[in-house]
Amino acid sequence: MIRNLMGSAFRLLALALLLLPGVAAAADDTEAQRQVTQPYNNAPVWRDVRSEKEQFTTTKGVEAGVLVQMSGEAWRKLRNGPVTQIGGWALVALVIALFLFYRWKGPIKLREKPTGRIIERFTSVERFAHWTLAVSFCILAASGIVMLFGKHVVLPVLGYTLFGWLTILCKNLHNFIGPLFILSTLVVIVIWVKSNLPAASDLKWIFKAGGMLTGEHVPSHRFNAGQKGWFWFGVVGLGALMGVTGLVLDFPNFEQGRELMQQTLLIHAIGGIVFISMSFAHIYIGTIGMEGAYETMRTGLVDESWAKEHHEDWYNDVKAGKIPTIRSSSASAPAAAPQP
Repeated sequence: MIRNLMGSAFRLLALALLLLPGVAAAADDTEAQRQVTQPYNNAPVWRDVRSEKEQFTTTKGVEAGVLVQMSGEAWRKLRNGPVTQIGGWALVALVIALFLFYRWKGPIKLREKPTGRIIERFTSVERFAHWTLAVSFCILAASGIVMLFGKHVVLPVLGYTLFGWLTILCKNLHNFIGPLFILSTLVVIVIWVKSNLPAASDLKWIFKAGGMLTGEHVPSHRFNAGQKGWFWFGVVGLGALMGVTGLVLDFPNFEQGRELMQQTLLIHAIGGIVFISMSFAHIYIGTIGMEGAYETMRTGLVDESWAKEHHEDWYNDVKAGKIPTIRSSSASAPAAAPQP
C-alpha cells in the first residue's frame, strides 16, 4: 500500500517537472502577446511594484528593496489634509482670540507707581538660557510653519523658485538649530525646576485665573500657576516630545523605516502646532500683555511695586531674607520700571 502511494507521488512529481517548462513558456507567450495587443499596459509590473514585497537590489538599507510604499499615500493625505488644515486654522483662531482679548482688556498695568527700588528677579545665567531657548524656538517655529503650511500660503505669493529656496533654507535651519533647542531646554529645566514645583497657593491662582478676567490681586511665588503649567507641559513635556521626534527625523541613518519616519513626522507636526499655540499666550503675556514683563527678562530687574503686585509671596520672601541669592537695591533703574 505504502509502496503504491510513493510510486504515485513520484509519478505526479515527474509529470509536474515535465509540464513546468510548458507552463512557464505559456506565461511568457501570454506576456508577449499582451505586449503586442496592449503595448502600454504595464499593469502586471505595477502590481508587483505596489505589492510592497521586498525585491532584489544591490542597495543596502532598510526597505531598500521596496520601490513604492502604498501606505505613504495615506500618510501624505493625512499630513496635507486634516493636520495642515485643522492645525493652520487653529493657529489663526488663537491669534485672533489674543487680539480680541487685548482690545478688550488691554495690558495688565500696575496699580501703584514704581518705587524706584529694584530687585533682581533673574540672574544673567537665567536670562542667557531663556533667550537662547526663546530664539532657537522662534527659528524652529517659523521654519516649521513655512515647511508645513508654506505650500498653501507662501507658494502662491513667491512662486516655485523663491519658495524652493526658502524651504531649503528653512529645512537646514530646522535641522541645525534643533540640537541647540534641545540643549537649551535641558539647561532651562535644570535652572528652574526647583522654582516651578507645585505649591498649595497654585490652586487659588488657578481657580481665579490669576485675576486676569476680574482684575483681582492673586498672590503667587516666584512663578505663578500659569507659568508653572507652561514650564511642565510646554517646556518639559512638549520640549521632550519635540526633541525626541526631532532627533529621529534629523538622523535617519539609524535604520529607521519609512513607516516609523512617517508616524514620527505626524507626531512632530501635531506637537509643534500645540507648542506654537501655547507659546503665543506666553509671548503675549511677556510682551504687550503685561507692563514690565519684557523688561524683567531683558534686564533681570523689577521694581518693588511690580514684584509685590505680580508675585507677592516671592517678594515677601526676598524682603524677609529667605532668598539670599536674589539681590535687592535701592538704586533707581529706569529700564526696570514698567513702561506703558
